[in-house]
Amino acid sequence: MAGEKTLSGKYMAYPEYKNSGIECLGMLPSHWVVQSLSIATKRISVGLATSVTGYYRDKGVPIIRNMNIKEGYFDGSDMLYLDEKFAAANSGKVVYKGDVIAVHTGSNLGLACIVPEEFDDCHTFTTLIVTTSEGLLNKYLTYCINSAYGKAEVHRLKFGFGKDNLNVKEFKCFYTLLPEYSEQEKIAYFLDHETDKIDTLIEKQQQLIKLLKEKRQAVISHAVTKGLNPRGPMRDSGIEWLGEVPEGWVVSKIKYVAELTPKKSHVENARTNKCSFIPMEKLKTDILVLDEVRIVGEVIDGYTYFENEDVLMAKVTPCFENKNMVVARGLENGIGFGSSEIYVLRANSKILNDYLYYRLQEDIFMEIATASMSGAGGLKRVPSDIINNFIFALPPKKEQAAIYQYIRSYTSKCDDLINKAEYAVTLMQERRTALISAAVTGKIDVRSWQAPKSSAQGTIND
Repeated sequence: MAGEKTLSGKYMAYPEYKNSGIECLGMLPSHWVVQSLSIATKRISVGLATSVTGYYRDKGVPIIRNMNIKEGYFDGSDMLYLDEKFAAANSGKVVYKGDVIAVHTGSNLGLACIVPEEFDDCHTFTTLIVTTSEGLLNKYLTYCINSAYGKAEVHRLKFGFGKDNLNVKEFKCFYTLLPEYSEQEKIAYFLDHETDKIDTLIEKQQQLIKLLKEKRQAVISHAVTKGLNPRGPMRDSGIEWLGEVPEGWVVSKIKYVAELTPKKSHVENARTNKCSFIPMEKLKTDILVLDEVRIVGEVIDGYTYFENEDVLMAKVTPCFENKNMVVARGLENGIGFGSSEIYVLRANSKILNDYLYYRLQEDIFMEIATASMSGAGGLKRVPSDIINNFIFALPPKKEQAAIYQYIRSYTSKCDDLINKAEYAVTLMQERRTALISAAVTGKIDVRSWQAPKSSAQGTIND
């Protein structure tokens, strides 16, 4: 590998390597050294570790929380403030501009960023605090901690039952990979430049995805409320918020066209049969994962019953807002049971189930149902009477079929574009991760790298 091109042939490897002594790392450039953070830094500590809720004030000394730490950058939104006297009494816990702070506990364990100048001399709540020495660049250390190598180190050092933690004692044993300081600067500058290019491309793709999703939703909402003929005759619906509807459409309620939560009585004699089983996480928008089979008698009590061609809709937040709903098809023996957090709507002869499926995704219905949700915390649910009594305009069945076929054709094309854009984002994120990892572990040599005089933001050449 020494002296050869790597990372898709774009960058050179270092001329000489040595064994790093770290099993997960392998070889390291011969002039780099491995040091624990306890040796490579001036200070490693933790922020305030006791309850501070009683000392929150509208103004005062800012307190940094784990939620403010993002991958490589500080998010200064949604800040809280401490009583100044309390903050002064705990002055030994402050952070300073340029310190590296890392998440101490939870799902983003080890995630690190640099304290910006405007938050100099403030407090943190249970975050790890690192003050670097003269031989360690804070930005280089941040890239190292956030890299795939750094995450492997955090995984090696973490402990805890149920909730992972990384304490000061363990964090001091984090192995940093140290080239000379000037080389750290070059690596950080290189990564700033290259990741900025990738981030710009990712942002463009994410904006495209957002626009496509907005257009997709607008097409569904317009089609199920105004029909497909823009020049067709309209009439007043008699409902203020519904406005004008196409002539021939009938104002109705959901309860008149579909049965909500059908009774289980006629599957009582099928207790020995197999059926599909659907936990909540296997119900997505237009997707039903059918990889679990149960015996009807095992699930008939305590779970929601449905059959092929029923419309399934999540009732609990955030699944409802995410439009986790589908027309059930392909069920084992035509029968399914699932989470009690699923609503089942069985269409009658007045409405096509595929049309009902799209009608339930329309903006006004979603807004009314979301606003009516009740319950504690993250378990808020849409009340059944909101669904049953929702007023809408129902087209004739022939027109229903034309509308859902049009929507299905449009959304299929739109979803294909969204999937391609999301795949492009995934590839770029993988490229970003690989580039950072290669640079901070010495797999590529960027000492001679120069930023292009005219940096094209539109493409990334591998």
